[in-house]
Amino acid sequence: MAMKLYGLPMSTCTTRVMACLHEKGVDFELVPVNLGTGEHKQPPFLSKNPFGQIPVLEDGDLTLFESRAITAYVAEKCKETGTDLMRHTNPKEAAMVKVWMEVESQTFNPAISPIVLEYVIGPSMGKKTEQAVVDGCMGKLGQVLDVYESRLSTCKYLAGDFYSMADLHHLPFMHYFMTTPCASMVKDRPHVMAWWQDISSRPAFKKMVGAMTFG
Repeated sequence: MAMKLYGLPMSTCTTRVMACLHEKGVDFELVPVNLGTGEHKQPPFLSKNPFGQIPVLEDGDLTLFESRAITAYVAEKCKETGTDLMRHTNPKEAAMVKVWMEVESQTFNPAISPIVLEYVIGPSMGKKTEQAVVDGCMGKLGQVLDVYESRLSTCKYLAGDFYSMADLHHLPFMHYFMTTPCASMVKDRPHVMAWWQDISSRPAFKKMVGAMTFG
């Protein structure tokens, strides 16, 4: 029985999971959730995720929410197939993957997500961009990208010379960020730009790009 993924392909968190499933070569069914009608806040969906957020993964009798928890589960369950995103056979490499996964979650995401919200997601819902919010995050993101530029000058990917979950987790927000006026922050850092061009060209991610459109 194929896994069921409840969400939307333009959702950053849904896309994060989809990229992982495609990298692992896992068959799954995408079940659209109508956010416009508030389906995610109704009892049937709340029984899957009490916080009323997408995505949700169902695998038999197991139900999971939170995109990074879902990708960790998929990587563990399917570690024998597809790309080894967690470097299971090498404890040192696996440790580095976890370090940079934490960096993405705790440092990169809080800096970039408000910019994407203001320039991409908000306007798709008829909201005006609050430039003060953007300006307040650009300095923080610049500091993060400076660290990435230094790191990526010594290795091809964040955890080492191998593609991993640490890189994959960056894909959704980076994709939208590169459509904003702030994209020069990446383009002006040659190692970060080369890394982005590499990870965004992976077939597993390119399968979804056409559907990642708000509006």
